[in-house]
Amino acid sequence: MIERLREAEARYEEISRQLGTPDIANDPARLQQLGRELSRLEPIITAFRAWTDVRAQLDAARGMTSDNDEAVREMAREEVADLEAREAALDDELRELLVPRDPNDDRNVIVEVRAGAGGDEAALFAADLFRMYARYAERRRWKTEVLSTSESDGGGVKEVIAEIRGDGAYSRLKFESGVHRVQRVPVTEAAGRIHTSTATVSVLPEAEDVELEIDEKDLRIDVYRSSGPGGQSVNTTDSAVRITHLPTGTMVAIQDEKSQHKNKAKALAVLRARLLEVERQRLAEERGEQRRSQVGSGERSEKIRTYNFPDDRITDHRVGLTVHNLPGVLEGDLDRIVEPLAERDRADRLSDMGGGDG
Repeated sequence: MIERLREAEARYEEISRQLGTPDIANDPARLQQLGRELSRLEPIITAFRAWTDVRAQLDAARGMTSDNDEAVREMAREEVADLEAREAALDDELRELLVPRDPNDDRNVIVEVRAGAGGDEAALFAADLFRMYARYAERRRWKTEVLSTSESDGGGVKEVIAEIRGDGAYSRLKFESGVHRVQRVPVTEAAGRIHTSTATVSVLPEAEDVELEIDEKDLRIDVYRSSGPGGQSVNTTDSAVRITHLPTGTMVAIQDEKSQHKNKAKALAVLRARLLEVERQRLAEERGEQRRSQVGSGERSEKIRTYNFPDDRITDHRVGLTVHNLPGVLEGDLDRIVEPLAERDRADRLSDMGGGDG
């Protein structure tokens, strides 16, 4: 642990030095990136320096316990007891602070919700899920901007893509990636039979310009006329944009804005997030660091949660969690599910650290 703390302190001092240089001051993206890293390291360094100071005081106090004067020895013993308690508290705090943290936790996110198996009912469920995330964002004072929507004929959505901006958005929403299953009686079901439908959620950290360079030659950009449900024309100009990343075949189409320029910017933001996620997964597998904790891998094929309307019950299969008041959760009371998932993730990361010298 000491070695990791000294490395963190050296990095903190190096960043502090870099932030004072003209090169960094004139590079807003790099300045923001280093500023975030400094803010993350600051509480660790503050606790480490306090811990080091207490250790020094403790050594001095222990030396005084063998003083010739009994009054001095008694005072030293009391001071040792007090300092040992402070050292233990700081030791615990440092171990908590050193838990490996997802570097993307503070980022904005791209949330993609798609209807799965179940036809119109799946599309209605996809709409319910997106509304849940939008309500949750409101509660946390985050900003939600819909980038693309493909509506179904039955009032649901085949697909919706949105950007959610706010402090810690990825840290809370990253557990939502995967397959969500709903069990309920459709409004159109005269016999009252329970149907099972699914929707797929993907949560991607928003990519920054400094992380991912995309060569314009690798992009094919098509513009076309926007269309709504049933294929009817939404406007009379070629404002819809479809961008294809030729090396990977990744394609993003955005048509919600009337401005071709705005649709292109939004499509590029989604494309960058998708490509960054692919690159992150490739690097993690290459280093043998792909985590498969009980919280789940976040793969789109993984069934993570069931929403059972007849029993007013939501079950998260990754941690064996069951909560009730399903309507409340769909209105944005999602922390009841997110908190246990975040706690399990933190415990897994702490476990991954193993032991350490004191």
